[in-house]
Amino acid sequence: MGNSGNRGSEQARGNTRIWGRRGAAAALGALLLAGCGVGGGEGDAGGTSDGKGGGPAAAAPAAKPSPRAKPLPAALREGAKVNLFDGQTVGVGMPVSVTFARPVPAAERAAVERRLKVTTDNGTTGSWSWVKDRNLHEGQRIDYRPETYWKPGTKITVRAGKAIDRTVTVGRSLVATVDVRQHTMTVVKAGTTRRVPITAGAPGMDTWNGTMVVSDKQRRVLMDSRTVGYGDAYKGYYDYAVHLTTSGTYLHQNPKANTFAGNTNVTHGCIGLATDGTAQRFYEEVIPGDVIRVTGSTETVAAGNGYGDWNVPWDQWKAGSAL
Repeated sequence: MGNSGNRGSEQARGNTRIWGRRGAAAALGALLLAGCGVGGGEGDAGGTSDGKGGGPAAAAPAAKPSPRAKPLPAALREGAKVNLFDGQTVGVGMPVSVTFARPVPAAERAAVERRLKVTTDNGTTGSWSWVKDRNLHEGQRIDYRPETYWKPGTKITVRAGKAIDRTVTVGRSLVATVDVRQHTMTVVKAGTTRRVPITAGAPGMDTWNGTMVVSDKQRRVLMDSRTVGYGDAYKGYYDYAVHLTTSGTYLHQNPKANTFAGNTNVTHGCIGLATDGTAQRFYEEVIPGDVIRVTGSTETVAAGNGYGDWNVPWDQWKAGSAL
C-alpha cells in the first residue's frame, strides 16, 4: 500500500476557509481565556444581644475568609482555540474540540478538564478525551463527544472560565456511507435515503476507512500533489470540496467521476463526484459536523486526523480523560 500519511491527498494549499462563519476569527481565532480569581471578603464581626439585657452583647466569632477562587490553569490563561462559535448549527457528529498554545503536561490535564464545561438542554452527557492531533504535540488537544451521535435539535453549551460561553445547535441528521467496493455513497438525511455513484482511492492510494466528520467546505480549492508527496501527479482547482481530514481527504467534484463513478476507483485518496450536479447538490446540503463513513477500505483514519473521534470505542474514549 502507498504512503498512508498522504491518503486523501488532493491537498488544498494555503489556509482552509472555515465554512458557516460569523466572523472567521470567532471560528478558529485564538481565544484568550482570562483568569477569574476573585477574593472573598471577611464577614462583619458585629455584636449581638443575648435577649436578656444588662451587660454588653457577646461578640460573634469572626467569619472565616472565603477561599480565593483557584486561578485558571496556565494552558487556559495563555490561550486556546475552540472549534465552535456561538449560534452555529452543526451536524450530529461534531465534537467539541479545544486546542492549546502549548502542550499541557499530564499532571495539569485534570485541572484543565475541570474548567471545561459542556452542558446540553436534553441531558445528553459525554466525556472529554485527550487526542493526539496530527499537526500538534501530545497534550495540545482535547475533544468532547457523547457515546453516540448527538440528537438533532440538541443545544450544546461550552464554557471555560469567563472568556468562553457559547451555545450551538445540532441540526438535522446527515450520515453518508461510502462503500469503496461498490463505488457508491448512501446519503441518509433527516430520514430520507438516496444512493450516489462515487469513485474513491485507487489501489495503493486507498481512501481512509472509518468515520470522518465534515470540518469545513470550499467552493473551489487548489490541490497540488507535491504537498503530499505524490510528485507532479496533479495540480489544479477542484470545485465543491468538502473537507474531511487534516491529511487532505476531500469529497469533491472530479471530472474523472463522469466516467468512473459507480464502477472504478481512480483517485489519489479523495472521494470524487460527477460534474452533472451531483457534487454541487451534496456540497450545498452538508454542514460542519455531518458524518462521512467509509467502508470496505483498508486503514482506519486516526482520531486526530481531522475529527476521527468516532473511530475510538467508547470505553477507550473515556479512558483518555485525565479525570
